[in-house]
Amino acid sequence: MADVLTPAQRHDCMSRIRGRNTKPEMTVRSWLHRNGYRFRIHQPDLPGKPDIVLKKYHLAIFVNGCYWHRHPGCRYAAMPATNREFWMKKFAQNVSRDQACIEKLEASGWNTLVIWECQVRDGTFAERLAGHLSNCKTEQQAAAGARDV
Repeated sequence: MADVLTPAQRHDCMSRIRGRNTKPEMTVRSWLHRNGYRFRIHQPDLPGKPDIVLKKYHLAIFVNGCYWHRHPGCRYAAMPATNREFWMKKFAQNVSRDQACIEKLEASGWNTLVIWECQVRDGTFAERLAGHLSNCKTEQQAAAGARDV
């Protein structure tokens, strides 16, 4: 199927796609703030510049778009019909870069969590995030207890 937009129109549309302060990211940040968590955003000194960093819990959160970061099995991760070779290469680079950043963070002792756009849309992120935060709190308390001994 041919593109219905001219190259100039397509360029204009694609140039408006943001990489930070996206609606899903803002939703997650709002949930965290409402629930009493304080955080930093887009921490430049950490690999991959995580979208949200909770230093107290040593947790880095990435809020990924299903399309750009290729959420496996998600209906929003459709492959474009035109210029497939370019897109396959681009998406593969995105996925490998994401994985490398997560590995670096975990190797340096950080907990990581990836929240997908579709999870924010259907609201399932909140339960997953709350569970992950409670695990981080438990680990933090256990580490504090071990230091006190």
